[in-house]
Amino acid sequence: MSVGRDAADEDAKGSAAGEGLVEEEAVGEGAAGDAAGEGAVADAGTSGADDSETGVADEGVSQTDDAAGTGSDTNVVEDSAVEDADTVHDAGNAGDSGGAAVNADSGFDESKATLNEMYDHLRHSTDTAELDAFAMRPLPDPKDAAAFSRATALLEAVAGNLHTSVEKRIYLAESMRFPNILVKLSSDPDETVRAAVAANTDDKNWLVGLLTKDPDVSVRESALKNKQTSWKMRMEGAEDPQIGPETLDFLAQMGLEEDFKGPAVLAAMVRRAVALNPNASEDTLHRLAQDSVPDVRHAAEQHLSEQHLLQ
Repeated sequence: MSVGRDAADEDAKGSAAGEGLVEEEAVGEGAAGDAAGEGAVADAGTSGADDSETGVADEGVSQTDDAAGTGSDTNVVEDSAVEDADTVHDAGNAGDSGGAAVNADSGFDESKATLNEMYDHLRHSTDTAELDAFAMRPLPDPKDAAAFSRATALLEAVAGNLHTSVEKRIYLAESMRFPNILVKLSSDPDETVRAAVAANTDDKNWLVGLLTKDPDVSVRESALKNKQTSWKMRMEGAEDPQIGPETLDFLAQMGLEEDFKGPAVLAAMVRRAVALNPNASEDTLHRLAQDSVPDVRHAAEQHLSEQHLLQ
């Protein structure tokens, strides 16, 4: 009994020792595993921290490089802008210099002058080259009413200035259609200028009527050929003993030519006045002697008979 109990006790101790050993090994292995795990975590954390720091550092370097690159690009753009600005400035200076040269030649800065100042300048200028150049300027678009009105007003000053060459005054008299300019030129001391006004078909009929009374016969003849001339003025012109044969022949066709159709009675009165004019050519009289209106025929026949008697 004692031996069995001792054996049992020894077995129990052995089991306990074995269990203790197993527990110690298990605990040791667990502790070792935990330590290894913690070490791995620590290493991972350290590695992550290193990687993170390296990444941040790399990113910082990259950002620094980008910033440096951007700064370089900005400098290039700024340099380019400065060059462009210098170019524009130089061009502006060149333009200003050219404008100043032109103004220096004329002695007057048109760009800064009011309408009244510019008109007064052109009206009293003695610079024929300046005046002639202004006379030949193209007119602004009529849609720009302010610029167009200014230009035509200033042309009146040029037209009225006798330092403008006769050639350019004739040009204005022939090409302009504005009453203010034509009226100014209608009193020009040069008869060739007035004759050009008299022939301008853009004249108002009252202006042409005034020119049919001009002291110079060439001006009167030009006015009588203008389609704007009234029938009354034509009849008075046909009676004028200073009117030449060519103009009288023109008046002898009043009412007969398509371009000069009008009241039959008035047209016949003009033709009759031509038939009685001492300057009417023989050819004109022979044609009028066959006129459909008896009064015109008789006047022409009477004139022809008087010429034959004188011969």
